[in-house]
Formats: sequence, C-alpha cells, structure tokens
Amino acid sequence: MKTAVFSTKPYDMEYLGRAFQDAGIEHEFFEARLRKKTAKLARNFEAVCIFVNDTADAEVLEELSGFGIKLVTLRCAGFNNVDLKKAEELGIKVTRVPAYSPYSVAEHTIGLMLSLNRHFHRAFWRVREANFSLDGLMGFDMHGKTVGVIGTGSIGRVVCRILNGFGMKVLGYDIYEDEELKKLGITYTDTETIFKESDIITLHTPLTPETKYLINENTLAMMKEGIMLINTSRGGLVDTRAVISALKSGRIGSLGLDVYEEEGDLFFEDLSDYIVQDDVFMRLLTFPNVLITGHQAFFTTNAMEAIAETTAQNIKSLEVGRELENSVTTEKTA
Repeated sequence: MKTAVFSTKPYDMEYLGRAFQDAGIEHEFFEARLRKKTAKLARNFEAVCIFVNDTADAEVLEELSGFGIKLVTLRCAGFNNVDLKKAEELGIKVTRVPAYSPYSVAEHTIGLMLSLNRHFHRAFWRVREANFSLDGLMGFDMHGKTVGVIGTGSIGRVVCRILNGFGMKVLGYDIYEDEELKKLGITYTDTETIFKESDIITLHTPLTPETKYLINENTLAMMKEGIMLINTSRGGLVDTRAVISALKSGRIGSLGLDVYEEEGDLFFEDLSDYIVQDDVFMRLLTFPNVLITGHQAFFTTNAMEAIAETTAQNIKSLEVGRELENSVTTEKTA
C-alpha cells in the first residue's frame, strides 16, 4: 500500500524507513505537515501517515478521499487532529499506535517533576558560571506528598507505579479503574478531590471535547497554593492564559510542560534564528519555575522502534485484509 508520510524528520526516515522496507511498504517521505495546502502531495498514494501536529479535518479528508486514500494512520496515540466522523462517512479507515513505550513518557514525566522540585535546570547553568550558591534551589521530599494522576491508562499506570515507589500518596482518576493499581495502594477518586488534595498533579488523559481545558481558572482555584502541575499528554488540556495568571499569583508553584496548546507552529522545528510570534508561549518562558520541553517525552529508541513497527503493521493489515486491531472509530471513542 503506497503511503505518503508527512511531517518527517531524519529520525522518522530512519525508523519508519527500516520498518516499511521490512514490511514491503512502498512509501515517500515529506517534510511538510498535512494540511489543506499540502494534501495534494498525497495524490497517487493509497494511505497517509501523520503525526500529532498534522491536520486531518473534514476539508482535508474530502481532498484525500478524492485522491483515493483508504487509510489515515497516525504514528502516535492521540487522534484529536482527525475528524473521525468525516472519515467514516468517506470510508477512510483510521489507525493509531495506542501503546508504544509507556515508560518513555512516564519517565520523562518523573524527570520534569524532579527537575522542577530540585531545580536541576537552574543549578546546571549556575555551576557552569561558577556560581555555587544554593539560594533559590530549595526543594522538598517527594516521599509522603500527595500526587494526583489524571488518566491511568498505559502511561498513567507506569507513572503511578513509579511514584508509589517514591513513597508518595497516589490519587488516581480514570473512567476505568485499574485493579492492579488498587492492590498497590493507589486510591481512585474524582477530579475535584485530586484538585483539592494534591501537592503535584500530572495529566495523562486524551484530549476530547470533555477534557478540553481540564485545567482552567475554576479548577486552578480549587488547588493548593504552590501546586506543581505537569502535562505530558496534550496541550489542549490546559488553558495557558489561566495557568499564566496562576503562576503570577503563586497558585502554581511550578509548571512542567512537554506539550502546548498552540505547539503546531513551534515544536519539532529549529526557530532559533527567528522571532517567535507566540506571545503567550514567550510569556511562559519568563517564569523561573516553568520547565518546557518540545514534545520529546516519547523520544526514545524503544518508542521509535515500537511506533515504526506498529505503524507498518497497521498499513499492512489493511493491505492484506486483516482485522485492524488499532483502528479508531467514533463508536470506540464514544
């Protein structure tokens, strides 16, 4: 099945190229993101492979359908950038990579927590300048603190296990409660309780209409003064302007982000020679208690290999008529 691969970087070409070659999938890599003006690149292909900041809305899908595209395969877990209803109307199948390496994102999440708490990122630059003062670098023992994990799927489950190992009181929220986590002592509760009782809150839930701006002015007002907030899931879970106000007031004591709601114009690109036009994002960078990474939580060799292999399997399954185990439909997400 001839596949057009959008938003490709050298590492995509390396890992996807190898997996596609092994599976016998004809493909072509495009650096461009999929959107209305680039959809024409998919002409003469049967499938498109896209990533988190590509756009497969109704308009784009209409054009892809006109080219005879049968499959939109996401090389990521999230699918909020695809209009599933429109895809079904057009007969276009949609697949994703539901689980690649939950450890990659989970471990990155813990790294953000530790860095913000113990100020590793600030200490690094101080020592390089021969400044060995400890002023402003005070942290706290995570042992005994309360952490709220919103979303205990494959990634959130690993986060819970790691934090439980730290000796923290772990509160979890998910539509589906994990019995194994309960046996470890993780307490399931509602989001309001998590907002009110947690010292640290970390987000691991998909972006849906229901979870859009889960972190907003009202929910922030419920939280403890000095809360640590971590988001390695989807940028749209957090109302950035509300978070900036909470940082200014001290409601948020520290903020760790690997995703940002308007990251499509920023992340995965080298903009060091340009003036970044996003004033909201640049305001975030002025806070010393904010640590942002550019959507790199997934970025390990283990994850890239798993993503490439699963994506190739998804394409091959449709080509040979096998059941699409990783399909995404409106029925499955209802």
